[in-house]
Amino acid sequence: MASVTIQAVRKNFGSVEILHGVDIEIADGSFTVLVGPSGCGKSTLLRMIAGLEEVSGGEIRIGDKLVNDVPPKQRDIAMVFQNYALYPHMTVRDNMAFSLILAKQDQAVVNEKVGRAATILGLMDLLDRYPRQLSGGQRQRVAMGRAIVRDPQVFLFDEPLSNLDAKLRVAMRSEIKELHQRLKTTSIYVTHDQIEAMTMGDKIVVMRDGYIEQTGSPLELYDHPVNLFVAGFIGSPAMNFLPGTLRVAGGAASVELGDGTKLMAPTNAGGVDGQSVVYGTRPEHMLLVGAQTDASIPLKVAVVEPTGAETFVACRHQGSELSVVFHERHDFAPGSTIHLQPDLQRAHLFDAASGKRLAA
Repeated sequence: MASVTIQAVRKNFGSVEILHGVDIEIADGSFTVLVGPSGCGKSTLLRMIAGLEEVSGGEIRIGDKLVNDVPPKQRDIAMVFQNYALYPHMTVRDNMAFSLILAKQDQAVVNEKVGRAATILGLMDLLDRYPRQLSGGQRQRVAMGRAIVRDPQVFLFDEPLSNLDAKLRVAMRSEIKELHQRLKTTSIYVTHDQIEAMTMGDKIVVMRDGYIEQTGSPLELYDHPVNLFVAGFIGSPAMNFLPGTLRVAGGAASVELGDGTKLMAPTNAGGVDGQSVVYGTRPEHMLLVGAQTDASIPLKVAVVEPTGAETFVACRHQGSELSVVFHERHDFAPGSTIHLQPDLQRAHLFDAASGKRLAA
């Protein structure tokens, strides 16, 4: 196992700069997730760590070794791809053993390593099958087994679950996380799915347009987003945003919405009187109240979606779409008005111009 250090790393494709001086410190044995929308540079960065893309500037170290110019096969990494990349003419056993045979490992060692990986992944009964005879989840397990047998310093995962159906993705998330807890090998995982990021990572790196927006634990990003982008990207359903104007008088702060509704400002929020702001609150951090108060907001019900454990309600306020999640069961009529009070301890205030969170 080894740490991975990414320092001031840039990537250019011709005159176009894709990564703009990225810095990430990945601890030995950790599970780090690179997450962001398509085109943010996360897969490019992963391929640079693997040695499949050249580094235009900066340094990448695996352990203490600078690997900028080291060929992929000498970096002691193993990569699991989105499309499995299995050899169709080889059995499961031969696919998993291929890298060991290329390295001229003794046959007894090959058999031992393949058997160990197959046992961990539940593939012992499939070793003589070909990829075409496997389901998508089984193929992905074979791809992971091929990586495990190499006993690398670092695992690299490039959106490995995106080709699977929703139910299988949930099951494979648990399998990969359990595998990491068992092997404790440093892992770097790329996804555009923030649910995968939240449920799997020890540390999440949120990227946008070749920059890092925020790095932290899943709950740190969820509870303390540094800006509007992170707040809206992390969490499902996404955080609700209401534009307004900050009013500060006599030490008390409130946010005046477009229709004149005033909400008490979140606890420990900063800002100055008259500042254009965005009020942010998570769907599950809104309390139903019986009537309009100084701390509540009237919302018109659009859609009610009961799921059994929770009730999801889509609402509107002055053109803004809001989502609310109740742990209780409610049967609101579409078109009716309900009054909700944000949890001031968990709400956020953002500067409308810069998008940055306003903290006292």
